Amino acid sequence: MKGCTHTNQIRDVQPHTRGCEECLKMGDTWVHLRLCLTCGHVGCCDSSKNKHATKHFHSSKHPIMKSFEPGEDWGWCYIDEVELDPA
Repeated sequence: MKGCTHTNQIRDVQPHTRGCEECLKMGDTWVHLRLCLTCGHVGCCDSSKNKHATKHFHSSKHPIMKSFEPGEDWGWCYIDEVELDPA
């Protein structure tokens, strides 16, 4: 099983907002939230129509995000395409 090779890019970040940064600016809604573990950007998931978490990865190249949903503790590396426990 392939693992994530980008865990060295995980930082101790604080979320910039309590909701999707771009959706809040647009006055739009989201389904679930994701937190970038490199910079603290909060974006909406791929089930949301705007997919801002993935767009953040493509623009920033920050590889790892984690769920920003209460009770969820999992992460995802966009580059290696593997789920991980970022805790």
